[in-house]
Amino acid sequence: MKLSVIIPVYNEVESIKIILKRVQDTNLVSEILIVDDGSKDGTRDVLKTLDGKDGVRVILHEKNQGKGAAVRTGMNAATGEILLIQDADLEYDPRDYPELLKPIEEGLADVVYGSRFLGRAHRVTMFWHLVANRMLTFLTNILYNTILTDMETGYKVFRREVIQGMVIHANSFNFEPEFTAKILKRKYRIFEVAITFNPRDYTQGKKIKLHDAFEAVWALIKYRFVE
Repeated sequence: MKLSVIIPVYNEVESIKIILKRVQDTNLVSEILIVDDGSKDGTRDVLKTLDGKDGVRVILHEKNQGKGAAVRTGMNAATGEILLIQDADLEYDPRDYPELLKPIEEGLADVVYGSRFLGRAHRVTMFWHLVANRMLTFLTNILYNTILTDMETGYKVFRREVIQGMVIHANSFNFEPEFTAKILKRKYRIFEVAITFNPRDYTQGKKIKLHDAFEAVWALIKYRFVE
């Protein structure tokens, strides 16, 4: 099945070529859509040299709108039968693609989440960030009667049909809870697989902040009752 990888990008001039090579080295990807969300650090100059080469398509947002907006743009432009979201910050390793794709390829799942909390190797860092992720996942499980271990994971893989007719409103990091809420309400089959994880801290450019957790809580509650 044709795989489209969506890479939302904002100020990743140091990492964009590295993550692109790692994605390409998997030899599993039919197209790579890089959506630049108004970068101002020179990322766009790099992207100009990549656009149209080796299956890469670059889409530019004229101003910064947020990760969710970039992902939505990528989803609308993707042509693959399977879509995979890949952050550009090197926290997630494309070498996990075979495991992420396997449940869909075998007909066992419509959506696959790469869980950071199922026992694979990970860098030890940021206790309170872990607590926030655990709490958000716990709230998801209560509200939607499920048993996810990592709702906030950046690795989400899904069949194209999953998003057909689905309206996503999120512009920022609240994409994760909104998307999760809507696929759970639609009863899609979700698998989780263990992934490796190498998180950045805030001194290294990590972008998610405390207020994003509050937005995620509101999104989980809101979309439990509305579309």
